[in-house]
Amino acid sequence: MIKILPLISVFFFFITSNSFSQMKDTIVTIHSFESRYVIPRRVDIWLPAGYLNSPESRVPVIYMHDGQNLFDADLAFGGEAWGADSSIKRMAGQGLIPEMIVVGIWNTRFRFTEYMPPKPFVLLQPEMQEMLVDEYEGYPDGDNYLKFIASELKPFIDQNFRTLPGLETTLIMGSSMGGLISAYAMCEYPEVFGRAGCLSTHWIGSLEGDFDEFSDAMVIYLTNNLPAPGKHKFYFDFGSLGLDSLYRPHQAKIDTVMRSAGYTFGKDWTTKNFTRQEHNERSWRSRLNVPLLFLAGKENPDNPACK
Repeated sequence: MIKILPLISVFFFFITSNSFSQMKDTIVTIHSFESRYVIPRRVDIWLPAGYLNSPESRVPVIYMHDGQNLFDADLAFGGEAWGADSSIKRMAGQGLIPEMIVVGIWNTRFRFTEYMPPKPFVLLQPEMQEMLVDEYEGYPDGDNYLKFIASELKPFIDQNFRTLPGLETTLIMGSSMGGLISAYAMCEYPEVFGRAGCLSTHWIGSLEGDFDEFSDAMVIYLTNNLPAPGKHKFYFDFGSLGLDSLYRPHQAKIDTVMRSAGYTFGKDWTTKNFTRQEHNERSWRSRLNVPLLFLAGKENPDNPACK
């Protein structure tokens, strides 16, 4: 059973948690997390049972975009949640991955602008920039969104929860535009994030057509900004139906960049192609185990959570 606690009870919860036995996984909800960089938003923090029942334990953290779609189908877009808590519980119970805290960052009415990376955007021709600004009703604000996560939200999580705060145990993940901003986050904050899960990454930038311009801009950006291979891992995937059916040639460009940068396929980067998978929460839920295993699998000797 999942229990949602108001922010005012968070500190009481941690003071008294040692007096409970066999606590179940819990969601701590901050209904309005304030920021200097972006508008306030809800943040859900899922704590696994093992973390709650082992007062000395420290665990990895995965920061996930579109937080309302992660846990509760009644809140999720289209009535289908990712089931991030269920996947992690099942996989951790099987010994495949360590338990980890999930920080679900809710999107806002500015989702498209917050998830759009500004530095590739400025490489576009003016007419393409204008088209995207009209489509998204604003200029890209991904830099401020990432400042919020890296300099405000993550320090709060590390201060108030027993985390493993290193880059090898700090993951960031999202789908579509959330995949785009996750890849950007690893390049902009390579000292903070060490693992990026990018599902159905929206390399084309727009919903108005299948454009090469934005994926070409991402090629230039990644070529100049990818962190050196060795300490970071990227996961990319795409399906074969609907919007996902457009991504194959764009992902192929990115794969070429990864190889040229020295990333080893299957070790510190992978790209998966899923047949009969669509651009929706049901599809991402069905394959969430794949990026979790690649990015946090216990067979990885460099994973501090496994030592």
